[in-house]
Amino acid sequence: MPIPAPTGPLVTRDSLTAELYALGVVPGEILLVHSSLSSLGWVCGGPVTVVRGLLDALGPDGTLVVPTQSGDLSDPALWSNPPVPAQWWDRIRATMPVYDPRTTPALGVGVVPETVRTWPGAVRSAHPQTSFAALGARAAELTEGHAPDCRLGEHSPLARLEKAGARVLLLGTGYDTCTSFHLAEYRIPAPLVEVGRPGPDGTWEVMTEVSIDSDRFDELGHDFERDRDVVRGRVGAADARLFTVAEAVAYAERWLPLHRSREDEI
Repeated sequence: MPIPAPTGPLVTRDSLTAELYALGVVPGEILLVHSSLSSLGWVCGGPVTVVRGLLDALGPDGTLVVPTQSGDLSDPALWSNPPVPAQWWDRIRATMPVYDPRTTPALGVGVVPETVRTWPGAVRSAHPQTSFAALGARAAELTEGHAPDCRLGEHSPLARLEKAGARVLLLGTGYDTCTSFHLAEYRIPAPLVEVGRPGPDGTWEVMTEVSIDSDRFDELGHDFERDRDVVRGRVGAADARLFTVAEAVAYAERWLPLHRSREDEI
């Protein structure tokens, strides 16, 4: 069976950089990028071209940050997509590899973050489940000090990005990928949960953490975009959105208690 011809548009390093500038990306800024390679069209050079285009747009004084989560380093009893047999759980916990920022692959965030993670000069934060990787002038500053008991809160890169005036670029993804909203969950009354994972010495450890839940982030993002100045445009075939981390967090801090409390009353 013949392979179908690729559909466009054709995206190149130069065209990507030009369209990022047209969207409003500014050289020298800090950009937290959530991306979908397939949404862009036919990219000549694949994820490497996307990373190069982003770095070109940011310039030598800018910083590119991406989520490099590794949610597979978690309790197999909670896995559902797919689940594993209960009789395997103890053995999986005993043999699960320890997190290593140099070698643990990113999972579930797309191929562009994994390309950033392995890029020469990239640095990565220390949390074994919700790390971020960065390239550029302020990469080390933004990723250092990620506390082991703070997935996406005050002692994570998200809080540093907020303070540094970073912006979020949703490149072909929806608000369900917007990790900045999770920082708001740490600033409102939220339940605590026990989070299991392999510890640094290879033994299984359980941390008490703030519960994080992105199930209603699309709805939250819809209201945020309605009420705040979100830059919208196209990069290749992808819908793109650009906004500050600080505005997203502040809006979510007000939105989440109201809507989640209503849901609880039902």
